[in-house]
Amino acid sequence: MEIIAAPVVSEPSIPATDALDGQPLKRCVCDGVEYTLLGTAHVSRASVAAVRSLIETGDFDAIAVELCETRFRALRDREAWRNLDLWQVIRQGKAGMVAANLALSAYQRRLADQFGIEPGAEMKTAADLADQYQRPLWLIDREISTTLKRAYRSVRWRDRLGIISGLIASLFERGDVAEEDIEKLKQGDMLQSAFSEFAKQSEPLYRSLISERDTFMAARLREEAAGKSLRRVLVVVGAGHLAGIERELAAQHDAPETLLATLKSVPPGARWPKWLGFGVMLLIVAAIAFAFSRGVGFGAVALRDWIVFTGCGAALGALAGGGHPLSVLAAFVAGPLKPFRPFVPSGAVSAGVEMWLRHPHVADFEALRDDVIDWHGWWKNRVSRTLLVFMLTNIGMMIGEWLAGIRIVHRLM
Repeated sequence: MEIIAAPVVSEPSIPATDALDGQPLKRCVCDGVEYTLLGTAHVSRASVAAVRSLIETGDFDAIAVELCETRFRALRDREAWRNLDLWQVIRQGKAGMVAANLALSAYQRRLADQFGIEPGAEMKTAADLADQYQRPLWLIDREISTTLKRAYRSVRWRDRLGIISGLIASLFERGDVAEEDIEKLKQGDMLQSAFSEFAKQSEPLYRSLISERDTFMAARLREEAAGKSLRRVLVVVGAGHLAGIERELAAQHDAPETLLATLKSVPPGARWPKWLGFGVMLLIVAAIAFAFSRGVGFGAVALRDWIVFTGCGAALGALAGGGHPLSVLAAFVAGPLKPFRPFVPSGAVSAGVEMWLRHPHVADFEALRDDVIDWHGWWKNRVSRTLLVFMLTNIGMMIGEWLAGIRIVHRLM
């Protein structure tokens, strides 16, 4: 296996054009296949021009892009959100993941709108030109949901708060970015820049967001090329992955299928938070029962505290999410009933009522990508508002549960 890095001007196999001046570009030879690696920024006009120049002037047998199947469908089909089954998202506990994807998309689109260019335009250009020149298109990136899950589960709780706060902070970022600063994104990765300092300071987070994907994409290139008669392949990736993919192509010796299977797996979530939740619930139920054993008055006060704190906490969460008054009422009723439905979160009840009362229209799904660009748009769109009602109701309920437990135990001491 051979790796050759070469400047653009000295490699006859890489066409030298004005569009490629200053663009991150490398040539690698691996298993007899020459890979031309082009580093891009996902909201850069210069990157689009570089992609077009390479494909139109080069002779490539295939074109690979830093996209997974989900991102590719979203890029090609602006109405892909119309197919979202919102109730299934809530039932299957995927509301947080969908919200995270929306936040990342909004972060990218704000930068793109500033310069009048679609986010991921260089990837779309590569895909469109692959169709035009009848070249195979390889989607080599890992599914974004897998990447986010592995990142979230690989770090400590403190760093998980960093991930969440990074996503939330990206919604409120409003400063204009100079075009030369957009080009500096070619020194990093969009996911890494979204989480800023957390990706730099947390080795597990960096590994999940960046280095694992370097390994994955190199393995995907080897998997696609295996058994095919290929000479040259163009690889369009965020420039933050350029050095890593080059290094991985030189270092990998295991079968690509083995590497991919490992990197596609999602580590199981820690069980202790669930057991802690059940433990707290049992403790509170036992405390209320003990209060009744000391007298009906004691028990009634403990039960009142439980209803007030959990009901009000869930209701305030639904209210903060912009829920309909009946959704807020549903949250208040569902909160105290948690011991009787331990596997059905309060947010599912309030979100279900919200969907029933304010059924999202086709127009809401069509406008979803644009509405969430601004933070207040999350409360404007019926789809994103339902997600907020679900998540904030659960957060409010959790806070109310702990406050109720502290209050009840304190009264008994």
